[in-house]
Amino acid sequence: MSAGIVGLLSTVCAYTSAIPAGEASYQWLWCGWASVAFAVCACLSVWLSVQGVRCFHRSVAWGLVLTGGVEAVWGLRQIYGFAASNHSLYAVTGSFYNPGPYSGYLALVFPVCLYEWLRTGGASRHAWRKRVGHYISGMVLCLLLCVLPAGMSRSAWLAAMFGSVFVCGMHYSWGVRLQKVWREHRAKVAAVGLLLAVLLIAGSSGIYRLKADSAKGRLFMWKVSCLVVAEKPLCGHGVGSFVDAYGQSQEAYFAKGDYSEDEERVAGSPEYAFNEYLQLAVECGIPMLLLVLGMVFFCLHQGIRRQRIGICGGIVSLLVFSFSSYPMSYPCFLVAFLCLLAACFGETSFWSSSRWMLAFAFVAGISGGWLIHNSTYEPCRKWAQCRMLYGVEAYGSAKEGYEELYPLLKRRPRFLFEYGRCLHKLKEYDTSNRILLEAERVSCDPMILNIIGKNYQASGAYEKAEEYLIRSTHRLPGRIYPYYLLAKLYAESKYLQPEKLKCAAEVVLTKEPKVMSKAIEDMRKKVRALLEERERAVK
Repeated sequence: MSAGIVGLLSTVCAYTSAIPAGEASYQWLWCGWASVAFAVCACLSVWLSVQGVRCFHRSVAWGLVLTGGVEAVWGLRQIYGFAASNHSLYAVTGSFYNPGPYSGYLALVFPVCLYEWLRTGGASRHAWRKRVGHYISGMVLCLLLCVLPAGMSRSAWLAAMFGSVFVCGMHYSWGVRLQKVWREHRAKVAAVGLLLAVLLIAGSSGIYRLKADSAKGRLFMWKVSCLVVAEKPLCGHGVGSFVDAYGQSQEAYFAKGDYSEDEERVAGSPEYAFNEYLQLAVECGIPMLLLVLGMVFFCLHQGIRRQRIGICGGIVSLLVFSFSSYPMSYPCFLVAFLCLLAACFGETSFWSSSRWMLAFAFVAGISGGWLIHNSTYEPCRKWAQCRMLYGVEAYGSAKEGYEELYPLLKRRPRFLFEYGRCLHKLKEYDTSNRILLEAERVSCDPMILNIIGKNYQASGAYEKAEEYLIRSTHRLPGRIYPYYLLAKLYAESKYLQPEKLKCAAEVVLTKEPKVMSKAIEDMRKKVRALLEERERAVK
């Protein structure tokens, strides 16, 4: 049983450089095979071992401690230069593509590991298993404490803190003790509570100021996401529709013109809501969100009733992390979450435990078979080869590869964008627009609108080109590039718009960019040349 659970949880360590960075197809394939292996192990455990079935929650806890230790060592090796980071901008990512979800996984493991360390503390010298467990969990705790600050993820820090407070509170019965102290020393408890509130506010302010623009960006994403929820609060926009709905809503928000400079500066084109609860409400509606939350809290209640404190601490940590990140888009988080929820159950009698375990194994086996059958790992590996051709501008050869992979990867926004841009470079404008319009439904990146506009301009459909370029300026008004494209469009002899040209050119020349670059300087030089040429033509 334990081997099957560790195999499932080891999905987090499944990493390969053979596919495009950030792709999870290899993890999903690993998860499929691990689910089938778990189903086999669970059936054998039911047949051979009574104890193995009853200790499912212990296996989940120690499986998380083990994988958390592996990830912590992985991160330490990256920090000290013994292993390469998976992202050029960050020093530590573990097996992930960036430090956000990596830190979130460590935060999930932290309260589970903490409880195992507390539970096994003070064991007699004859209880060697508990003593070994105490030393192992303590060592992993130290590793986690070393790596978590390096990830610079405030969401992970808060998640680890809340999960740890929950574990310590339940283990030491803080609730009972606080009630007793409150009855005897109300004034002192009130004073301490006030001091803690002040410290919490000050700490929250410090964490906010640590990366203020990042926090403002998430608050703006949540604001737009709430507007999207308000459009269809009951049934949602459909599973997988968040990006499309969010992009349209942000575009409409900025098109009204009633926004602040901060909102313009921090706005982006996110793939996720950075809040799992809002994303679920956008896609499936508020009733589904309440139903899912009800099921999760029911599992938590069952876990607390059965004294699965470490397991519940892991769930609390993940729930907190989900409030400001996107863990459920990663297979490893989904697997860990389901295992934690399942570990909250399990009866004491063998027969009831066996029936429950066989049902869980059946679902895992079926799910694993489906994941293996529908795996996109091989297409993603071939896509990585096509990207090499795309990167060296061998667009003709790259197009052949994209055409072959299109039926299998047509839901991947980056794939569709590359395919559409490749066709644009080959001057196949109509086909390029068809692909890019599909990309627009799964991505809110304004670059898609820019290339569609350029396609229409090259085809002579100037009004359509203007429409899409204006949409791009509304989707992310802080970007200078679409205004530059509009200036070039208005300078076309067949679509000459002198007044609009001046307006677009003024934005390009005066708008303050987030980061000054050579590309912006080049755009400004070209726009000045366009204006000078126009003035000479008038004279």
